[in-house]
Amino acid sequence: MTAEDPRLTARSLALLVSSGVLAPMRPDRLVGSVAALARYRLTVATGYAAGAARHPDRPAVIDERGTLTYRQVHERSDRLARALADRGIGACSRVALLCRNHRGPVETMAACAKLGADVVLLNTGLSAEQLHAVLGEQRADLVVVDEEFAPALEAGYPTVLGWTDGHGNAADLEGLIDAGGGVALPVRPTLGRLIVLTSGTTGTPKGARRPSPKGLGPAGAILSRIPLRAGEPVLLAAPLFHAWGFAGFQLAFLLGAPLVLHRRFDPGQALRAVGDHRVATIMAVPVMLQRILELPDAELDAAATSTLRVVAVSGSALSAQLAGRFTDRFGPVLYNLYGSTEVSWASIATPLDMRTAPGTVGRPPLGTTLRIMGEDGRPVPDGEIGRIFVGNDMLFEGYTRSGTGTDVVNGLMGTGDLGMVDAHGLLHVTGRSDDMIVSGGENVHPGQVEELASQWPEVREAAVTGVDDPDFGQRLAAYLVLAPGGDLDADTVRDRVRSRLARFAVPRDVHFVDELPRNATGKVDNLRLRRP
Repeated sequence: MTAEDPRLTARSLALLVSSGVLAPMRPDRLVGSVAALARYRLTVATGYAAGAARHPDRPAVIDERGTLTYRQVHERSDRLARALADRGIGACSRVALLCRNHRGPVETMAACAKLGADVVLLNTGLSAEQLHAVLGEQRADLVVVDEEFAPALEAGYPTVLGWTDGHGNAADLEGLIDAGGGVALPVRPTLGRLIVLTSGTTGTPKGARRPSPKGLGPAGAILSRIPLRAGEPVLLAAPLFHAWGFAGFQLAFLLGAPLVLHRRFDPGQALRAVGDHRVATIMAVPVMLQRILELPDAELDAAATSTLRVVAVSGSALSAQLAGRFTDRFGPVLYNLYGSTEVSWASIATPLDMRTAPGTVGRPPLGTTLRIMGEDGRPVPDGEIGRIFVGNDMLFEGYTRSGTGTDVVNGLMGTGDLGMVDAHGLLHVTGRSDDMIVSGGENVHPGQVEELASQWPEVREAAVTGVDDPDFGQRLAAYLVLAPGGDLDADTVRDRVRSRLARFAVPRDVHFVDELPRNATGKVDNLRLRRP
C-alpha cells in the first residue's frame, strides 16, 4: 500500500474502525493520543504514550512479575529513557537486547524510541561465538541482557541486566527505572532504527534494518486477513527478538491490548493463561501448536479456551496435518502468515483457505503484490513452480553487513522460496530456492516430499533435505518423527512418495528420529539434522 492510493487508505481506515482501533473518545484523550503521535510518530513509544492518554488504567503488560498498565509503562519508560540518557545513550546510539519475553525488552524499546536510539534484537539461541561476531558487527553501545545469558558476553561490553532471578540492584533495569535521570527527553526524537537478525541456522546471522510504519497500510494489511479486535488480550508466545514476535508486539499496542508474556514457552502454562486472562489471540510459531496438542487429553479437555478467536502462526512451515489436528481440537481459529524478515508478509491463510487447500499459505493481504517468477524474471502460469516475489509497504531497508544483497525484480523482493499459485488463487510454498537439489539431472524440491509426509497419520513431524550422492550428485533424505503408536518403515515411505510424486522425488534415505533439531524460532536446523 502507498500513501498516494486513496482507495487503499480508505479500506485501511474502515478496517481500523471495524476492529475498534479508531473509535470515538473523550476530547482530552483524543488530544493526548494525537500529541503522542505527533511527538513520536509510529513507534513503540507512541503505542504506550497514546495508550496512557486513551486507556491509562488498562493492563499493558502481564508477565511473571505482575501487571503494568499503559500509564505505568509510559511513565516507567520515561524514567528509563532519562537513566539511559545519563549513561550517554541518545540519537544514533545503538542498544542491543538479549532477552526473553518479559517487560524488560518492552520498556527498553519504548525508552530507546523516546531517545531516538537504534535497537538490535539478539537471538537468545546464538552461540557465544556468534554473539561476539554480531555485537562486533553491530557496534552496540549498550547490551541489555537477561542474567542467564550474561556469561556468554565477553568482557568489555557495557551491560544492564534485563531480568534477574534475585532482588535486582542498581545495575539492572528496575534499578535504572527507580533512579530515573536528570536529562530532559527530546521534544521530537529522531526515528531510531530496528535491527532484526535473520534466522538462518548456519554462520553468523545478518542484521536486517526493519522500517517504521509510514501510515495505516501495515495495520490494514494484517486486519484484512486476521480479525483482530481492539482491547482483547494477546498472548505473545513467539519470541520478541524474531520478526514475527516483534510484529505481534506492535499489533498488540496498536490494538491497545493487554500483552501476556512468558519467558519460556510451556504449553500447559499457555493454555492456562488463555483462561486466566481471557486471551483472544495467540501469536506463536508452528512447533508451539505441536507441543500444545501433545498435552494429555484430560488437560486439553479441561482448558478454558472459549475466549480464543485467533491463533496466528508464522516463522516456519505449518504442515497441513498439524493445521488439521489443531483445528479439530480448537475450532476454526488458525491463521498462517507466510513472510520473512526481509519482506515482512507475503500471504496469510485463513481457516477457510486451509480447509479449501490443505498446506496453503493463503493469499496476499491488502496492499500486497505477489508474483511467481521463472528464471527469466517473467511471471509463470498458475500451477507452475517458480520463485516467490513480494511487494508491500514494509520491505526491509537492507542488511547492516556490506556485500550482502537481495533479489529484486521490478520493485518486488524475492523471499528466497519457491512456490506456486493454485486454481483457487492460493499460494503454496514448495521449498527454499537454495534447498532445491539436482539429482541425476532432475530438479527436486524437498518441500513437496516434506509436506506429503507430514499429512500421514503415523507422522508427527517431517523434514526432508538433500545430501551428497557419489552417483547422482545429490539425493533426498527424509527424517521422520513418528506419532505415538505410529508404525512405519522406510519401504512404505518410499512407496507412498512414489505413488504421489515423480520417481526422482523418492527419498533414498529414510531416518526415524526422536525429534527434529530446531533453532530458537522453531525452524528445523538442517546442519544438525544431517550430522551423525
